[in-house]
Amino acid sequence: MSKNLTMTVLLDFYGELLTDKQRAALRSYYEEDCSLSEIAENMGVSRQGARDFIKRGEIQLAEFEEKLGLSKRFARISRCVSEIEAIAEGIDSCERIKLLTEKIKDNL
Repeated sequence: MSKNLTMTVLLDFYGELLTDKQRAALRSYYEEDCSLSEIAENMGVSRQGARDFIKRGEIQLAEFEEKLGLSKRFARISRCVSEIEAIAEGIDSCERIKLLTEKIKDNL
């Protein structure tokens, strides 16, 4: 997974645990694709200040994921659900084949 996508996912899971400024800077940077200069101007801080909010937020998001693992757990559950859906479709197909076979037998 690319770093941008990873950070966006982590921001979705843990964004509310960050400070308002960290969350705003990260959303602007990753979701709105704003430059550091644009973020700094919007937040009324220096370019370095905007960068610091982003870097500290990234570190915190990574720490949250390391400790809580919600994003990884969600990904595993999503894969399992997809597998279950595929199996269920197969079962449904088997049931349809069974019904068609019975219709054919009835017509013989």
